[in-house]
Amino acid sequence: MKSIKNLFKLKNSSSTVLESENTEEAREQLRITYYQSGYGASKKASGGSITFGVGLKNLYNSFENLCRKQLNEQKILKQPYIEDQEKQQTELKKRETAISIYEGQKQKIIENIDNYKYAMINVKQNPENYGIETDKRPQAQFYIGLLLLIPITIYLFVFYISASYSSFFKNFETDSLSAAIFDGNAFTKALSDGWLEALFVGTIPFVFMGLGYLIHMFQKSKKTISYVKLAALFVLTFVFDIILAYLIEKKIFDFERVLGETFSPSVALKSVNFWGIIFAGFVVYIIWGLVFDFVMKEHENVDKIKAFIRNKKQEIRNELEKKDKLLIQIDTIKQEITAIQGQISELQSKIDGFVFPVKEYLHYHYQYKEGWFQAINVEIALPNSEKNELKLRCEEVSSQHLAELQISEVMNHQQLVFTKN
Repeated sequence: MKSIKNLFKLKNSSSTVLESENTEEAREQLRITYYQSGYGASKKASGGSITFGVGLKNLYNSFENLCRKQLNEQKILKQPYIEDQEKQQTELKKRETAISIYEGQKQKIIENIDNYKYAMINVKQNPENYGIETDKRPQAQFYIGLLLLIPITIYLFVFYISASYSSFFKNFETDSLSAAIFDGNAFTKALSDGWLEALFVGTIPFVFMGLGYLIHMFQKSKKTISYVKLAALFVLTFVFDIILAYLIEKKIFDFERVLGETFSPSVALKSVNFWGIIFAGFVVYIIWGLVFDFVMKEHENVDKIKAFIRNKKQEIRNELEKKDKLLIQIDTIKQEITAIQGQISELQSKIDGFVFPVKEYLHYHYQYKEGWFQAINVEIALPNSEKNELKLRCEEVSSQHLAELQISEVMNHQQLVFTKN
């Protein structure tokens, strides 16, 4: 065994070992010498299994000591771990940069939310700071317009119910002419005539209310087509009022006419009642539309601050959604950082440790065992049966030796890593 130990002695200083360029040549010499050492040791020990086990342990210890001293070889073996660690460190920097960016975005979101909350409070005292133009007394104007709009609306309902009933259903031969235009019992009479008649005269005012609402909506747009539509609505309303007035005036004329007289549009145009019906309906309708438009605009004026606050609340909700998504991303990246840091630490422990080349050691181990078995076959004078039994015992010692080292002959990796030197 002395020859094996001498084989692993370093001929030069440690500095020479660090820069050694003869590693491959030394390995080749070892492979040859292992066989010879096993052969010679087996010959001297007559192939004894106990001596064989001691020789294997000395072989392992000497090989391990050599590997520890071959720093340049260790550096080569550790290079994959070093490269993997550098790769993981690059990934770690990417994650840390992403965390920094996301944290900045999160802080910006928090600042935006604080600014929105402050604006929601401050806008009530200083609306002009936020570009909101409001009248000093918008609420008073709104309620005055609303008080005017309600009775005018009631008037239009009464007028159009009465006028539509008089023009389409009323019989002037049995009813008084004094209620030709305004008939307080128009809806009741229409209801007694039938539910369709009542439905007709009861819904006509809503048609005019709808036309008035459309006029207000068209006024919001400054496009030419909107003005064309607006003019068409006024003409439509005026024509409908003319039709109502014409039908009522015709019924009055037919009731009062003298034998030989006929009703015509020229007769209607000369009648005071005809123009009275038109102005009682259309002119008041125009007034209602203007008041309605004024009330809606004043309501929008009052509602500007509320609309501003609603908008800020929506923006806060949007920012909170962004914040939640960012927190999920940040949490995911933090978990990745923790995993990467664990991998880097594990790789560092391998780099700081000792790499044992399993495949290379097994090769030397088999060279030594082959020399030992060959000496049993050639140099030892024993019957074949005893030689076979001796080789079986030595094989058991070899397997036990590898098991103690936790080295398997079918290992799928090239090396073991000991994290402590």
